[in-house]
Amino acid sequence: MATSIQSDRVAQDTLTDQDVLTEGPKYNEPTRKKRVKFYRSPVTREELAQLNKRSDFLGFVQTLGFLAVLAIAAGTAIYSSIHWPWYVTVLLVFVNSHFWHFLVNGFHELVHDSVFRTRWLNRFFLYIYTFLAWHNHHHFWASHTEHHKYTLHSPDDMEVVFPQTFDLKNFWKWSIINYRYPYDLFKGKFKSFIGHMPEDPWSRSLFPESDPARRRAYTRWERILLIGHLAIAGLSLAFGYWIVPLVITFPKMSGAWLQWLCNQAQHAGLQDRVTDYRLCCRTIYLNPILEFLYWYMNYHTEHHMYAAVPCYKLGQLHRLIKHEMPHCPKGLRETWAQIAEIQERQEREPDYQYVAELPGRRGTK
Repeated sequence: MATSIQSDRVAQDTLTDQDVLTEGPKYNEPTRKKRVKFYRSPVTREELAQLNKRSDFLGFVQTLGFLAVLAIAAGTAIYSSIHWPWYVTVLLVFVNSHFWHFLVNGFHELVHDSVFRTRWLNRFFLYIYTFLAWHNHHHFWASHTEHHKYTLHSPDDMEVVFPQTFDLKNFWKWSIINYRYPYDLFKGKFKSFIGHMPEDPWSRSLFPESDPARRRAYTRWERILLIGHLAIAGLSLAFGYWIVPLVITFPKMSGAWLQWLCNQAQHAGLQDRVTDYRLCCRTIYLNPILEFLYWYMNYHTEHHMYAAVPCYKLGQLHRLIKHEMPHCPKGLRETWAQIAEIQERQEREPDYQYVAELPGRRGTK
């Protein structure tokens, strides 16, 4: 019986990029670099085919549902500025900001082309989400494709680099309200508007001077972002709606803490330069509302194993391979208690890396 079940599993060396990866932009053609062969918990070919099926209906539920949350949160704050006391408006502006930080998780999924079955819908909503979030999808697309191919294997993946250190005692100072956000944002976008490219080594490798077309695409979108948001803010102020820039143009000036705690938990405190996603990625359990806002990226190990699986099916994938997974923390409190414990030990022992205990194997803590 065991032999029969095993023979029905997908052989690891038969998996294609279409099975397990985002396709990536055309300029991210396969390079001559040696690919990292990661372990993926086995599933049957039939199971994988079902999991990889995208749905336009479920895609609309996720994308339009999330945009509806943003519209309701921003709209309520705008209504409050006209009809309700100022202190209620301040509170609603702060609440609104929390939701807008999760836009990054939305366009992350749209970059994977896995939300909708109809491909142009993925691109259409990608442009909307990255515009609202002030993000450049050209940069994220190029970077994130490499992140999946070479997860935590620097210098081929510089999107997440270890060691990571978090100043948990002071992070509240900028994660609740960041007064410098508008200045820093405009400063960076204006430099991009006049043709400057990011100067960090990772960005230079993604957008080399030898590829002017790629660099022009990056600059063109930066100009769209700046002109578009200035137009929204300018027209709003001209018609007396002073609150619109606070809830649409600069909503990420406050309320970063919740999305930050979710997102940073994906790899924090785990191992780099390993070939098992269960050792370098973390899956956590969240309540259904936060899962929806986070676009189900709490199933992050599963996402890296099979990145072509739509986010709304990652829970199904988790249930199929749960028996192979290490302990998955329940909620952000348990997750960050684990990360804080790891970080404290790493401060005492700089070479220490946490090794998750895998089923059937003794782990080292």
